[in-house]
Amino acid sequence: MTTHWTLGCDARDPHLLATFWCVALGYVLEPGHDDPDGASIVDPEGLRPAICWLRVPEAKTAKNRVHIDLRVAGEPPWDWAERAALIRARASELVQAGATEVREEHYTDGTGAAVLGHVVMLDPEGNEFCVA
Repeated sequence: MTTHWTLGCDARDPHLLATFWCVALGYVLEPGHDDPDGASIVDPEGLRPAICWLRVPEAKTAKNRVHIDLRVAGEPPWDWAERAALIRARASELVQAGATEVREEHYTDGTGAAVLGHVVMLDPEGNEFCVA
């Protein structure tokens, strides 16, 4: 039997990150969680884990040890050109929502050709995540 869990995160501005991640994940703000020093978001279908942020005084100082990967291109087998277009489109949407694009990472497909693997991004507080 699995255990129900929530991802807990630190933030300078919990509500800023909650708003951003609602856009990124299709989540909604958790009803009843209107604490000025914390914010929580939930899957509106109730299927996936909640994510919460608690205000901390210090800024982020190092690379994340855990990060979220957004899998927008589905599962293999892929049409690599279509997959790249989906990834780049979602990365562009997230830039409009407050993210920063850091770099594209490329893989080698079965023929040896370089293909887009994922885009490394930063959320509004500089936390790394990937769009794949």
